[in-house]
Amino acid sequence: MSFRVGCFALITPFSNFKSQLEIIHDMGVKYADVTDGNDGASMAVEYGFGASVSLDSNPFDIKRAFEETGITPTSYCAHANLLDPPAPWRFSTPQILKAIRNAAAIGIKHVITTEGDPKTDFAESMTWDEKLFAIRERLYEPLRLAADMGVEILLEPHGELTDSIRGLDAILDACGAPDNLGINMDTGNSWLGGADPVEMTKHFISRIRHVHWKDLPAEMEEDRGKLYGCGMATIPLGEGVIDVAGVVKVLQDAGFEGDTTLEVAGVETMQASIEYLRSLEPNIG
Repeated sequence: MSFRVGCFALITPFSNFKSQLEIIHDMGVKYADVTDGNDGASMAVEYGFGASVSLDSNPFDIKRAFEETGITPTSYCAHANLLDPPAPWRFSTPQILKAIRNAAAIGIKHVITTEGDPKTDFAESMTWDEKLFAIRERLYEPLRLAADMGVEILLEPHGELTDSIRGLDAILDACGAPDNLGINMDTGNSWLGGADPVEMTKHFISRIRHVHWKDLPAEMEEDRGKLYGCGMATIPLGEGVIDVAGVVKVLQDAGFEGDTTLEVAGVETMQASIEYLRSLEPNIG
């Protein structure tokens, strides 16, 4: 078998986490990510119209939700802000640590994070080296904990540094390139940030442990190099300007057999994207 294809557990709005998994199951998809997380309690979750998972919850409740719907979890998303100064209202090192503990407890191997784009004058005024140091510092304890708990942290292209080969190389080097620091390749985010997804995949193929699939429309060309990542694609794979087939070819040539996730909105768009991937790789799981 080649790589496996799952999807985000954010298919429809105003629906709880388990309902998202049930929709995924009904589409015939067998894999999904723990997509959204929050500290403490959430009113939306409490009243059934939010799909976020509390980082302070019993992780085995998450495991039971997957088991009861017949879905296998493939990663735990912990996309963070690693550039702005730490604050209680920012998703940063403490939340990544919680995600690592939760993932390890229920056997999820990969925790995906990134630096995001700066939102304060302080972070925007930092030099390249200062930004690199901030990321290195805020990943130090997560990498230590992940190593002890048998978890890998995956960096996703989703910011000024991670959206380039140069930046990802610099982060890996700054962190000492430990074995448990890998890459979650994102075809849409890397392209939007100005990189060539095929070249990025080739460059980091030995570090890629997971892939997020997106295709983006031609009208987004004007945003390249200005936006660092986007949430969901609104078109099926194969209908945009990203060379998804080229990325698949690199993975095939390398014998990649890991998990991948569709980051596309809507059931029909998701199903069309699965069919497109199957046209490129008939043996996907």
